[in-house]
Amino acid sequence: MFAPLLTTEVAAAIAAGRPVVALESTIISHGLPRPANHAAAVEFEEILRERGVVPATIAVLDGVPRIGLDAEGIRRIANEDLTKASVRDLPVLAALGRSGATTVAATVRLAALAGIRVMATGGLGGVHRGATTTFDESADLPTIAESAVTVVSAGVKSVLDISATLERLETLSIPVVGYGTREFPAFWLRESGYQLDWAVDSPGEIAAIMRARDELGARQGIVVANPVPLTEQWDPDQHDRVLEEAFAAADAAGVRGKAVTPFLLGYIVTASGGRSLEVNLDLARNNVTVAADIAQAWSALSADR
Repeated sequence: MFAPLLTTEVAAAIAAGRPVVALESTIISHGLPRPANHAAAVEFEEILRERGVVPATIAVLDGVPRIGLDAEGIRRIANEDLTKASVRDLPVLAALGRSGATTVAATVRLAALAGIRVMATGGLGGVHRGATTTFDESADLPTIAESAVTVVSAGVKSVLDISATLERLETLSIPVVGYGTREFPAFWLRESGYQLDWAVDSPGEIAAIMRARDELGARQGIVVANPVPLTEQWDPDQHDRVLEEAFAAADAAGVRGKAVTPFLLGYIVTASGGRSLEVNLDLARNNVTVAADIAQAWSALSADR
């Protein structure tokens, strides 16, 4: 039977209503270089524990979806060449006994099945540039639209079509709430130029929105747009220059379709001298911290019912 396997710690925390935060594993297996990725995976969990929150890093190992990983599981997602697994890949991995690192979409789906209400990631997937002809849209969006999980992210990467992504979030009736900002962040940058309808300044306000969502019987999750701290964002001028060079290089190389984004991200890491990766880590840490505070607020609010 295809059912998530929860660690004893995670299962006990959920049953007791204690705060739990889900973490994706693709950022570890595909988003960061070795061995820094293993250190990051351990650090993200430590950030949560220091704030009194139980971490639930999620992955599929040997065909079994794991909600919470032990030290060996963390080692595997950091060191093995795992498949990047979205929602559609989950039954295949289960049937074939294979392993995969879960994307935001797959992590959200499995977290929802386990009863975890808060997740932290780096950046959300979205609508890709040129999607009017390629129809290339991340599964993150429709999955959040049917999963009651609050996802904390630093917006979406600026290589995506941010305007179209926000339109899709609206069409899917997914609330997007700025955390201390009225402007949607652009991953490496605090500002994208696109304004948000709603902003809050505290984890308690997010928890209240989650409770109202439940009372309305809505099925959608919530996107919390949490910008990278000003002192840690990438220099905007360098960002714009490198991004322009990356798109020009992709065009010159004839890269098309789904190969474009991996090409762009790889180019950006090299052209930035690793600065983009440094910002990636900083914003991920910040998102994990905010997610921990939201999970604490949600746990406290739920206990008062």
